[in-house]
Amino acid sequence: MPLFAKLRKWAFKRSLWVFHLNTGSCNGCDIEILDLFTPRYDVERFGIKMVGSPRHADVLVVTGPITKKSLPRVLRVYEQMPDPKYVVVVGTCGSTGGLFQGSYNTMGSVDKVLPVDAYVIGCPAKPEAIIDAFTKLMEKIERGRK
Repeated sequence: MPLFAKLRKWAFKRSLWVFHLNTGSCNGCDIEILDLFTPRYDVERFGIKMVGSPRHADVLVVTGPITKKSLPRVLRVYEQMPDPKYVVVVGTCGSTGGLFQGSYNTMGSVDKVLPVDAYVIGCPAKPEAIIDAFTKLMEKIERGRK
């Protein structure tokens, strides 16, 4: 592998830009994601930064199940992200459909619509588990997958 490619992979692994998308959750996981950026957890030390546009994001963090109303928006946001792009699902609702499974308006888990790279199970998911998922995603990037 050329030196430039190694340097690029090293830099990409240490500067993940995250776009958060709520697809219909109860906001419990959303609050835990916001906790990551407080001084107690400080994920910016890993190079993780929240961005306001999917066009600048490397990682899409999805909370909540896919609903019929959110499906076109989820697909549009995912298509706007540049390659390579990764998806992390936070919470039981996004992973399995959770509490909303079998509802008339819910299509189910995120992996029915998008390719998911990491799951964080929990209702709500703990910040430590979310950090663990991001570190595993960084290891996956370093190994060269996707």
